[in-house]
Amino acid sequence: MIVIVDYGLGNLRSILKVCNLYSDKVIVSSKITDIQNASKIILPGVGNFKSAMNNLSKLNLIDVLNDNIITKNKPVLGICLGMQIMTCTSEEGSCNGLGWIDGKTKLFKVKKRIPQIGWNSVKILKNTKLLSSNDLIENRNELFFVHSYYVDLNNHSDGLLETTYSNKNFYSGFSKGNIYGVQFHPEKSYDIGQKLISNFICNV
Repeated sequence: MIVIVDYGLGNLRSILKVCNLYSDKVIVSSKITDIQNASKIILPGVGNFKSAMNNLSKLNLIDVLNDNIITKNKPVLGICLGMQIMTCTSEEGSCNGLGWIDGKTKLFKVKKRIPQIGWNSVKILKNTKLLSSNDLIENRNELFFVHSYYVDLNNHSDGLLETTYSNKNFYSGFSKGNIYGVQFHPEKSYDIGQKLISNFICNV
């Protein structure tokens, strides 16, 4: 069973709809028992970093997520804000995150408008089961972004994908063992987004 974690901030229906193309064993839940029984976890998110962490805390989900991701090494995919809260801290509300990835979530300081809203491409920094160079050859390299903050990694070997917005190169994806995060919305990114989600469900 794959659990899409419902903590009050996320495009849950859109993600579930795409996941159901590849598995009928995907649920949306905020129940501790469901997360404990999950084989894989998807951590979505749209909105404010501090609100996300507060919601996870109120639902008593932080300890069970740490146990399943860090101790039991279950595969997890963080999407947009779900990726950002995996870092140690954020400039958005000066708040601590889950700390699964050694990095910080920072506000864009670029010449173009903030937030970045729209289509952009990614560069593969390393091939993984989540996304590979062949996947980008076979599918259009256009993914949908909506964000004002980006992840700044301290360990560059965790970088999975890179994107350029205005005058800034940033990590649009990371991976470390069983932990994956993407800044864009694969559930809104047509063929390449569906390929990424199918890879997570079927191959990771």
